[in-house]
Amino acid sequence: MVELRQRLIDCARRMGDLGLNRGTAGNLSVRAPAAGEPGGFLITPSGMAYDALQPGDIVHVRPDGVASGCRQPSSEWRFHRDLYARRADAGAILHAHSPFATSLACLRRDIPAFHYMIARFGGDSLRCSDYATFGTQELSAAVLRAIDGRCGCLLANHGMLVFGRDLPQALALGVELEALCEQYWRACQLAPPVLLDSAEMARVLAKFAGYGQQS
Repeated sequence: MVELRQRLIDCARRMGDLGLNRGTAGNLSVRAPAAGEPGGFLITPSGMAYDALQPGDIVHVRPDGVASGCRQPSSEWRFHRDLYARRADAGAILHAHSPFATSLACLRRDIPAFHYMIARFGGDSLRCSDYATFGTQELSAAVLRAIDGRCGCLLANHGMLVFGRDLPQALALGVELEALCEQYWRACQLAPPVLLDSAEMARVLAKFAGYGQQS
C-alpha cells in the first residue's frame, strides 16, 4: 500500500501545479479496501502542505469512520466515505477550492448546458449543492444529493468535487470542471450564453457512453 500512498501524494501535488489548489486547501482520496472492509480508503491528512507529505502521513479510513495512522484525516473525510459507499464507480475523489469553480459556487449557481462537455460529468448540468458547514454530515448529505447521477458538482460557498475510476481520471475531471467554470464565467461577462437544448444534450450523453474507450 506504500506505492498507492505515494501515487496519492503525487496526484495531490499535481493539483497545485495545475492551479486547482493553493496551500493546504482541498483534499484527495483513493479507494483502498482492507481485508473484509470494501469501503476503506486512503485520504490526505488535515492541514498539511502537500509538498511536505510522506507516505506515512496518508491516513486510512474504514467504512465506519475509524482512522488509522499518525495523522488526522482531512476534515472532509465524511463525504469521501459516503460517496464511496454510494457509488461503486468511484475509485478516487478530488475536492478543490479552484478559483473559477469556487467563484461560481459562491453564487450558488448550477452550470447549465452552455457547452457540450458538461455531459462529461453525466448530465445536462453541473449542480451546486446546498450549503452546509465544512466537515459535517450535513455537507456530506448535500454532496450526495448534488452529485446524484453525476461524477462532479459544486459545493455552495466552498469549491468543487469530482470522482473518477482512479487518481488520474479524478485529476483530469477536476481540470475539466475548472476549465468549464472559467469558460462559463468568461462567456457570462459578454452576455447570457446560448444553451444547448435537451435533445442535443441527450445525443451528446449517448455519445459520451463510449467516450475515451479504445478498441
